[in-house]
Amino acid sequence: MTQNAHDTTLVAPPRPEAYATTQLPDTRPSVGRLIGVDLARGLAVFGMYAAHVGPDPSEGGSTGFFMELAHGRASALFAFLAGFSIVLITGRRTPKTGRAGRQAVAKVVIRALVLLVLGTALTLTGTPVEVILAFYGLYFLLVLPLYRLGARPLAVIAVSGALILPQILYVVQQSLNQGGDGGGPGGIWAWPTDADGIVSLLFTGGYPALAWIPFVVAGMAVARLDLASTVVRARLAVTGVSLAVVGHGGSFLALHLVPGVASALRASGWGEGGSVMSAWWSDTAGYPTGSTPAWLLAASPHSETTLSIVANTGVAIVVLAACLAATDTLPGFRRLAAPVIAVGTMSLTAYVFHIVAIRALGMEELPGFPLHVLLGFLVAVTVFATLWSRHFARGPLEWLLGRATRIAERVR
Repeated sequence: MTQNAHDTTLVAPPRPEAYATTQLPDTRPSVGRLIGVDLARGLAVFGMYAAHVGPDPSEGGSTGFFMELAHGRASALFAFLAGFSIVLITGRRTPKTGRAGRQAVAKVVIRALVLLVLGTALTLTGTPVEVILAFYGLYFLLVLPLYRLGARPLAVIAVSGALILPQILYVVQQSLNQGGDGGGPGGIWAWPTDADGIVSLLFTGGYPALAWIPFVVAGMAVARLDLASTVVRARLAVTGVSLAVVGHGGSFLALHLVPGVASALRASGWGEGGSVMSAWWSDTAGYPTGSTPAWLLAASPHSETTLSIVANTGVAIVVLAACLAATDTLPGFRRLAAPVIAVGTMSLTAYVFHIVAIRALGMEELPGFPLHVLLGFLVAVTVFATLWSRHFARGPLEWLLGRATRIAERVR
């Protein structure tokens, strides 16, 4: 399995009214805001497909550039929108309390457990994609205690996590690798052996929770805001651009100006697939090995560093702000984007579809397929989502997940 086989998905919240997108009048701004979220999910799905079945970014050119934009950033966008989903389930502007609050918490827990099981099952099939669903389920459980907090404390926690957790992750990973074989603890901590155990989910896997939680909490903070306000959206856009510039710009300056950083990265094995100096924005130079703390100054999408988290959170905020503005203010654009929005309403189904298809077709070396393969995947999922959404409010797996969470209604 290639290290570029990273992805993620988002399970849309149980809001059937949020999915009757194009049939609703343009005078419904609250629904329009949810349509914008669905559009962002759809774009993240497309980015995920590009990262897995599209051409290899190392091929260069305009195609390689756009493929590289998808790597890692689609994952970050999905993790960010996961926080949005949790807040939608538990009460967006005002957190649910009493029995309603307990039922909402139960629904999140059930969803998390289903994702843990489903993600583990998909991983056990031997798919070459590093499945994120089990990680995603753990994210839900870890951030659930924060669901009653407002936007400001959530933002403070997200910023603090981005500043502190990557350094802790580096220390923990070094500690786990002290034995020399990189195996870390075994037994129940690594069970099941052919999937992601608790140590992998938290520290050593493709999407370690310790580094990805800030994305989720940031999404929760944004979901608490008055997204109908033009001022709020403008501030979000400025904040997103600023974060992206600070993250990527800070890494660019560090790689070029801090003595010894570039040479330390080269000595650790980086740069075999491309120039190590591209690590301020691209994964083409390779993935961090942990052999030097210099990689903490990189901002490549899958480096799990502070600068990477800051930059990718900024990109996610900009994408969401743009989607919200476009779907609310441009009815023509909303109609044009309806197929992408349809995919966004059933992102779990779209995710599992592409995992199963990759396995069934025997696609092993990811990425690196011709552009027409990617286009085939995109057309297939878009046509299916469009046709399905004409008759049903939710995607098939979203409907099953909704049924599974109905047990939460028994909570008193």
